[in-house]
Amino acid sequence: MKIGFFDSGIGGLAVLNRALTILPNEDYVYYADVDHVPYGTKTKEQIIKFADNAVQFLTAHDVKAIVVACNTATSVAIGYLREKYRIPILGMEPAVKPAVEHKGGGRVLVIATPLTTREAKLKNLICAVDTEKKVDIHPISGLVTFAENGEFDSPAVEAYLKKELEGYNLSDYSELVLGCTHFNYFKDTYAKIFPPGTEFIEGSAGTVKHLRNILSERNLLENNGGNVEYYYSGRRIKDGEEKQKIDKLLLRLDKMRNIDRCI
Repeated sequence: MKIGFFDSGIGGLAVLNRALTILPNEDYVYYADVDHVPYGTKTKEQIIKFADNAVQFLTAHDVKAIVVACNTATSVAIGYLREKYRIPILGMEPAVKPAVEHKGGGRVLVIATPLTTREAKLKNLICAVDTEKKVDIHPISGLVTFAENGEFDSPAVEAYLKKELEGYNLSDYSELVLGCTHFNYFKDTYAKIFPPGTEFIEGSAGTVKHLRNILSERNLLENNGGNVEYYYSGRRIKDGEEKQKIDKLLLRLDKMRNIDRCI
């Protein structure tokens, strides 16, 4: 059996990329809902519908567990999906707890899509762990579009981020929490903007380790070939230009992992 991954677009490849390292012998199905990206500007009702369609598709492809590799879809739809489907469904949440617990000495800045920042799930998480009141949240929508367009380290991206964050004294922050899987592609640009020593924290590795534990507890770990099937809103991507694009994105994510600092 396979493990299903679902995201609004290419952001979830960051989580799949971690899975290919931590669980290299499993087989995977990756569903990118490119017809409806970005999710961060959609209504809750739309996102629940899109997520339900994706999970229906994945369950028809012999999956034993599903990772909702999208922070926005997790915050809006994970409860609905877990009630409807019997297989394990894991979600993503901004890695606020490890950021708060890290002894960096400064404040914590969480960046996420506008919808994720408005949802009670994130606010409740911060209230539960931020006893020192050192966490700030900032909604960012434009990075998803940059990522989907394959624009990662351009002057336009750097200018956009500087404009978005101009109201903050970045030297006050020792941790930047990436609250959207699409945001993993831009670590080289964060490194240009934030002071040396700033830690960039995201939850991909933690989610995949949790997945491994769940599969182990249920005796569902397998020794397969590490194969991946890719689908764009249900359309199979096997070769050609789109498959080459995916391969390049995975290589970029490998590079971004090497930029992680203080981890």
